[in-house]
Amino acid sequence: MLDVCLLGTGGMMPLPYRWLTSLLTRYNGSSLLIDCGEGTQVAMKKAGFSAKPIDVMCFTHYHADHISGLPGMLLTMGNAERVEPLTMIGPKGLERVVEALRTIAPELPFEIRYIEIDGPEMTIELNGYVIHAFRVNHNVVCYGYTLEIKRAGLFNVEVAKQLPIPKNYWGRLQHGETVAYEGCTYTPDMVMGEPRKGIKLTYCTDTRPTLSLVEAAKGSDLLICEGMYAEPEKLAKAKQYKHMTFYEAARVAKDAEVGQLWLTHFSPSLIHPENYMDAVRKIYKEASLGKDGRFVELDFQEDKT
Repeated sequence: MLDVCLLGTGGMMPLPYRWLTSLLTRYNGSSLLIDCGEGTQVAMKKAGFSAKPIDVMCFTHYHADHISGLPGMLLTMGNAERVEPLTMIGPKGLERVVEALRTIAPELPFEIRYIEIDGPEMTIELNGYVIHAFRVNHNVVCYGYTLEIKRAGLFNVEVAKQLPIPKNYWGRLQHGETVAYEGCTYTPDMVMGEPRKGIKLTYCTDTRPTLSLVEAAKGSDLLICEGMYAEPEKLAKAKQYKHMTFYEAARVAKDAEVGQLWLTHFSPSLIHPENYMDAVRKIYKEASLGKDGRFVELDFQEDKT
């Protein structure tokens, strides 16, 4: 099960009713944060979460509305007596940017480990997550992220008995280990079925529609995607500043065949986004508005019998 909480849905500047963009996920005791705009700590507390357990932070890009909340977040984590290392992932220049922000948060009781993305894509495996970063099209270097929780196939008891493999080795094979027993070598693929469908989440803000986004989001259970503008007449503005409209995001979701679409990263000028959703759902019916604090549990699909 993957817990997903959209902490903030605003773009450019925080508003009294809309915090800046950030997303929190939790899986198997590991918390991951994507982006950390101003006010993320308040949004997190309002949603009932703590900063201390966060052990991975991913950044889409280095515009202020996506990273300006970081110094305060780090200080809070330090004041909570966190000592475990914190891993940060982001575009090239990550360490330089974070260390500059740390001028006002210089002393921390934990190590920061940097993973800088240099190229069109990168895949990192951490704490049970498979994190795939993919380049998108903004006016600075920017990446979207997919988070996948892989799921192994079912263990075939009958095959294991026929080989034969003692039961005390079964668990090791289920966990991907190779086992040597009485002169024979047994590998997981000998007793494990085909991998089952896992969980996939895609998060992307600040971009024009791109093939990289459609391909990365393909088959996601949930796509959280920017819809900076809802008014049809603002398409030219979206193109100028390299953002997306609600309708473009809906077409991305349709092309990627995702399970659900949550729109996020709204322009401060967008007061009543709900007024545009009927037109959006004509393009992709499983589209809905992201709201600060919106929460969902993504679970593994039951095996068909």
